[in-house]
Amino acid sequence: MESKPETLVILSPGFAANEADTTCMPPMQLFVKALKEVCPGLNVIVVTFQYPNIRGEYDWNGVKVIALGGQNRGRLHRLQTWRKAWSVLRRLNREYSLMGLLSFWLGECAFIGSRFAKRNQLTHYTWLLGQDAKAGNKYVNWIKPHGHTLIALSDFIAREFRRNYGVWISQVIPVGIDPSLFQTAPGKRDIDLFGAGSLIPLKQYHLFLESVAFVKRFFPGIKAVICGKGPEMENLKALSEKLDLTDNLTFAGELPHAEVLAMMQRSKVFLHTSNYEGFGAVMAEALYAGAHVVSFCKPMDKEYRHHHVVGDRSEMNEEIVRILKNTRRGHDPVRLCTTQQIAKNMISLFAG
Repeated sequence: MESKPETLVILSPGFAANEADTTCMPPMQLFVKALKEVCPGLNVIVVTFQYPNIRGEYDWNGVKVIALGGQNRGRLHRLQTWRKAWSVLRRLNREYSLMGLLSFWLGECAFIGSRFAKRNQLTHYTWLLGQDAKAGNKYVNWIKPHGHTLIALSDFIAREFRRNYGVWISQVIPVGIDPSLFQTAPGKRDIDLFGAGSLIPLKQYHLFLESVAFVKRFFPGIKAVICGKGPEMENLKALSEKLDLTDNLTFAGELPHAEVLAMMQRSKVFLHTSNYEGFGAVMAEALYAGAHVVSFCKPMDKEYRHHHVVGDRSEMNEEIVRILKNTRRGHDPVRLCTTQQIAKNMISLFAG
């Protein structure tokens, strides 16, 4: 009798619709690719609940993706998506030898994954990736997770979850960067301030614009770029005109991941204005791209060169000016973690 392939099933709210879709959760895409690289014999299947918006199965870089096509619709549709997920997991459990389930975020994926794993005596881990550690997450009460089944994205997330729910998470696995995606750094860094991410209120990009206006007093020709799209775009463009930044600030829109990395390598300072951040992959990428990172958030307890943590907007503005004035600041790459090491750390949990 032919043995069933050993398989890790990943449950996620969304995943790349095809191999050209590099803008949908780039850190998770890199992580899945790294799993295949470090464990070429391992079969990896991604079950994605909401995005892409169409239902079906497809191959993504040698990984089977099963899209349920939930489209983030209301209650009845969501229950139907959960039933589809359960049916898919039952089929996968029959067809493969499941080493376990890994859920991205402590949300609906973790809810279905934990229940299915418990019923079928499978290993299940939930990777807390950001806002799911905040107070008010209804899925925490529904799942009642134990700390040993959870993985925190950062030291900050582990502390936040313990503060809000009294559960100690012993495993901390951050996102990683793939050094092979970075080109040779250009000789000149022609972008003074750079930002990248979703243009949503949480990210506080209005502070980015206010910083550009402040720095302009010292550097009238300052060049700033924001990459990303979102509901705040029109408000930010209006604020840019109000602050007289039209000649200094470019809204680049949503760009392919490779282009964002290339712009990071042209940047002097990566400004991260979010008021809450589990572990921004863009911060790790910016540091490896040689940019100095200025942020309110400090994801890991460890100190990293070229990462400047500030307490308020005034301190942020002063730090940016200080960095730009320092002609000996240096732009050597700072590597936090590679995706390959992250993948090895994750697999070790299931193999243990």
